[in-house]
Amino acid sequence: MLGTLSKTQIDHVLDSQVVGRIGCYADGRVFVVPITYAFDGEYIYAHSKEGMKINMMRKNHKVCFEVDVMDNMANWRSVILWGEYQELKGAAVQERGMKILSDRLMPLVASETLISDRHHSMRPQIMEKEPKAIVYRIKIVEKTGRYEKQ
Repeated sequence: MLGTLSKTQIDHVLDSQVVGRIGCYADGRVFVVPITYAFDGEYIYAHSKEGMKINMMRKNHKVCFEVDVMDNMANWRSVILWGEYQELKGAAVQERGMKILSDRLMPLVASETLISDRHHSMRPQIMEKEPKAIVYRIKIVEKTGRYEKQ
């Protein structure tokens, strides 16, 4: 059976996952790439180094974002949303965005890139190398979801 997800089900899919695919368009090219993200009910938060994705979103703020959950080929949920890229500027705003990301992603990370921050009660942090990460969010304008269940 194919069906349409409710708003609550859409939000659950977005909240339960941390990897999605962002699609952007500029200069006659479409670019789709996976990203790690955090969903706060209104925005998709992410970060990236300077590169094609950031350059394209700066030129054309309209983006598409997709997340799916595949139990198997006959049981899946997929969410697509359309939104607007917003680069977070200013130390306080960037820190808030990174905190939202960190709070969501850090419990899932177990790798050698983690170090202890002795000044913050041994809270793990991701080691950042230059160039500095661009923190951004996607303001959700529209979202839809579909599923198949057998």
